[in-house]
Amino acid sequence: MEDINYIKENRLEDTGFAYTLKLISGKYKMQTLYAISLNQGPLRYNELKRLLTPISFKSLANTLRELEAAKLIYRKEYPKIPPKVEYGLTKLGESLIPVLDAICTWGEKQMK
Repeated sequence: MEDINYIKENRLEDTGFAYTLKLISGKYKMQTLYAISLNQGPLRYNELKRLLTPISFKSLANTLRELEAAKLIYRKEYPKIPPKVEYGLTKLGESLIPVLDAICTWGEKQMK
C-alpha cells in the first residue's frame, strides 16, 4: 500500500517509472534505439535518417542529442574529411532494449 502513496501524494515523478518514461518519451527515441539495436552495431547519421523516414534532419539531431545526454547512445567521431560520425548503444541503452521489447510484445497482443 505504500507504493500507492506516490500517486496519492503526487510524487509519481520520483519513481523509476517516471524516470524511464522521461528517457524514452519523444516521437523518435524508441525507434532510434531499436534501429541501432537491430543493426547490431553503430549506424551513421544518414543511415539512421533513411531508416527513420519521414524524420527531419532537425528532429533526428535533437533525438540523438537527447539520447546521448541520457547516456543511452554514444557518438563516435572520426577525424577525417568528410567527417564520419557513428552512433551506437551504450551498456545502459542495451539494458533498455528488453523493456522496449516487452512494450512492443504487449502492444502486438492488444492489436490482435
